[in-house]
Amino acid sequence: MITKELSSVSGLTKEDILRDYRLACESRQASLLGRKEVFAGKAKFGIFGDGKEIAQLTMARAFQKGDWRSGYYRDQTFMIAIGELTWHEYFAQLYAHTDIEAEPSSAGRMMNGHFATRSLHADGSWKNLLEIRNSSSDISPTGAQMPRLLGLAYASKLYRQNPDLQHLTNFSIQGNEVAFGTIGNGATAEGVFWETMNAAGVLQVPMLVSVWDDGYGISVPNSYQITKEEISKLMSGFQRTETEPGLEIIRVNGWDYPALLDAYLSAAELSRKEHVPVLLHVAEMTQPQGHSTSGSHERYKTKERLAWEIEYDCIRKMREWIVSNDIASEYELQEIENQAKEYLKQVRSETWEAFVASMKPDYEEALGLLEKAAHESRRAAEILALRESLAKTLNPIRSDATATIKKALRLLKDDFIPSRTQLIAWLQRTEQENAERYNSHLYSHSDEAAIKIAEVKPIYTETSPLMDGWQIIRACFDAILTRDVRVFAIGEDVGMIGDVNQGFSGLQKKHGELRVTDTGIRETTIIGQGIGAALRGLRPITEIQYVDYIPFAIQTLSDDLASLHYRTKGGQKAPVIIRTRGHRLEGVFHSGSPMSLILSSLRGLNVIVPRNFTQASGFYNTILKSDEPALVVEPLNAYRLKERMPENIDEICVPVGVPEILRKGSDITIVTYGAMCRIVLEAARQLFDTVGIDVEVIDVQTLLPFDIHKIILQSVQKTNRVIFADEDVPGGASAFMMDQVLVGQNAYRWLDSAPKTIAAQPHRPAYTTDGDYFSKPNIEMVFDMAYEIMHDVDPNRFPALYQ
Repeated sequence: MITKELSSVSGLTKEDILRDYRLACESRQASLLGRKEVFAGKAKFGIFGDGKEIAQLTMARAFQKGDWRSGYYRDQTFMIAIGELTWHEYFAQLYAHTDIEAEPSSAGRMMNGHFATRSLHADGSWKNLLEIRNSSSDISPTGAQMPRLLGLAYASKLYRQNPDLQHLTNFSIQGNEVAFGTIGNGATAEGVFWETMNAAGVLQVPMLVSVWDDGYGISVPNSYQITKEEISKLMSGFQRTETEPGLEIIRVNGWDYPALLDAYLSAAELSRKEHVPVLLHVAEMTQPQGHSTSGSHERYKTKERLAWEIEYDCIRKMREWIVSNDIASEYELQEIENQAKEYLKQVRSETWEAFVASMKPDYEEALGLLEKAAHESRRAAEILALRESLAKTLNPIRSDATATIKKALRLLKDDFIPSRTQLIAWLQRTEQENAERYNSHLYSHSDEAAIKIAEVKPIYTETSPLMDGWQIIRACFDAILTRDVRVFAIGEDVGMIGDVNQGFSGLQKKHGELRVTDTGIRETTIIGQGIGAALRGLRPITEIQYVDYIPFAIQTLSDDLASLHYRTKGGQKAPVIIRTRGHRLEGVFHSGSPMSLILSSLRGLNVIVPRNFTQASGFYNTILKSDEPALVVEPLNAYRLKERMPENIDEICVPVGVPEILRKGSDITIVTYGAMCRIVLEAARQLFDTVGIDVEVIDVQTLLPFDIHKIILQSVQKTNRVIFADEDVPGGASAFMMDQVLVGQNAYRWLDSAPKTIAAQPHRPAYTTDGDYFSKPNIEMVFDMAYEIMHDVDPNRFPALYQ
């Protein structure tokens, strides 16, 4: 009998091994019970980590404080093993408990199996991340955890190689932290997996990727997913050699406990010390309950495969190994298994009771108020029927009570009785509380929220020089890099040549290659690099060369970055800046303005659309003072237009959500942004000079947030007419702005003429100057629209122009 050290198993004691076995058994029971809870109607959906337990336990033994995980929804055993998840929290997430204390990963906002640690204090300030075994917040899309993983590892490289960062000891100790990634075998067929692995090999960062390979992607076997059917074989060309950098590739079976231990401990040590990325292919795994509660794996697995999965179940194989090595007896292991079953049943019951209790006061108060209303109302029978239906609801939730109260208030609309007032008060109180539970924290609630950053106006003197726009923004970036060592910029052509429009010209030479860095052509992982680094306390500026290329990275931007603060209910933040450029240029693929795509996909980001580079500089300074992410779309055709250089380029701050009135007028308000500002201003000049129409021109400056002080409403109250002008397709950003003003600000009440929109044609812009003119809004189009409105108002003064 072995009682102390087991040198053949990485120095573990019997107690260590039996602890792992106990956690494996508990995790399996959690998966089995979780499935039953779904089928009992107590949870909406279930996806579990059964079959993956042993590999995750051994991975946990290599995972240290300060390390990071970027995984997917089968990693429950790992999260338990590192001490950053309890079984009560696991079941609370299954039930969608909205209390952060009960369910700290997402406060009920994410379905089960989506794990996260809380990097932030309640006030939004950073915790000491070296005191936590960190997990970035999981998302469901297959492979989507990979771009962020690259950034988490890249941060370690920066912390190790840039001595100016080594005072940030709450985030890193000389870059010794490893980023652990997990992914299913099926998801390795996704392009984002390959993009990430290639980038990791190029960058040489401490990234350890585990592929949980159970042979299937839902019902599709590896033969349809992976050339050669094994990811480690397929990726053999990435294997590093004595003369060429690359990845270390290790294959190990998911049921072999001692081999897994050796693999993880050696892989983590290599990655931690030498910053070598590692692919650990964990093969021969099983999935005893199939993919999820949506269906049975018996529909697509053969009898032979199902029999093999029983024989090679990882817990069964670990049990056999323990017994055959005289580490513990059959009796001891049976006791552990029995205790695991009873303990998990108890946890499940306690967690369900706590979940129900969290909703019970509102539910019981609703029943009481309905009964009181029935006694007071002329429609007692109908009210009592509603109450009885609510009382008989199996496992009632908050929406059941809310819907019933609203139905009751419809019946009571003509009854002015005390209980009606109380029902309204109940509804108002619970709606406010439920808004906090389900709708809060899309943006920061901290003192560093972008909308709280004070304006600092540019200062000019008589000697302030006129300079090209690119020189203005370069001066801003130079000042930013000088004052804040956390800032770095990455992107295609950003480094050596200083980006294609010279915004970083000469700054790599001045600030070093770690601060201003070229990347390959890989938009998705450029964004992921930024997200991961921002999660670790750095301030990345990540460049997407043109706004037309945003779709390459839209899933990462939308599903990961934009929802991060919301889906963790303020538990994590990644204040990364995405810098791009767009609007006016000739041709189908370099002149787009896909703002409607951005607006519908990127709620959670500040979307900033400066018209010039003094404005852009002020916005970069503002966002870098804030703790929120932002997308800045610079005006592509303004880099060589002249602007005066502010004396305080390093200090100016332009507030988000605050439009600027560029020209005062009394007849019509035109609302626009970006490169359209120059077109609208010229049209406004011509309208006034030639026909006497006085146009007020407003630059919204930011689309998200939008006009938080209702400046546009005040203009419409004066002019009583409004046009929304934009380069997006019809029904795009122009329609968004109209909705924000007419519906959101109730400006329709002040209109004397129908509101109008000006947009581009519904196709991509054609090439050449004429293609641009006839594809996108132009000065004449703006002039004609405004004139047409005034023609309808006073046809004698403004007769038809073209009839």
